[in-house]
Amino acid sequence: MENPHDLLTPFESKEIIFGHVSEGIKMLEEAKMPQTIIDICAQHHGTTLMKFFYIKAKELDPEVKESDFRYPGPKPQTKEAAVITIADSAEAAVRSMSNPSKKAIEEFIHQLINGRIADGQFDECDISMKELKIVEHSICEGLNGTFHSRIEYPNFKKKTDLKVTE
Repeated sequence: MENPHDLLTPFESKEIIFGHVSEGIKMLEEAKMPQTIIDICAQHHGTTLMKFFYIKAKELDPEVKESDFRYPGPKPQTKEAAVITIADSAEAAVRSMSNPSKKAIEEFIHQLINGRIADGQFDECDISMKELKIVEHSICEGLNGTFHSRIEYPNFKKKTDLKVTE
């Protein structure tokens, strides 16, 4: 399937992708979901940079500001929101990998978490480094279980396809 973002400018793509957070919040509020769930939806990208579209935009206009391609936040305020932000990004990225090997998944998730730490995304919640290691291990295990290589089963013929000889 063709990527719809190939037909859009990076600025248009940014607005569409940013919109999923505000639309999600709106849907959750309309469904009268608990405020804690709504808050996690609002925080699940924190103030992370939408790197891919920022780089594309910078190629078109060197004056583009990084802040224009950062999610509006807020940053995760709870451990639960921190875990969701990691899990959401990890699942989406691994799904887009052409060959999600165990090593590639583990390296990506490790870099993802370290990048979020360096970017200050966990500065407003009380998650510890020890807990982040547990989250990293757990997400790696889950994604490796989901995206592991599967054996190709032989194609057996149905009984009706077999010729019976007597």
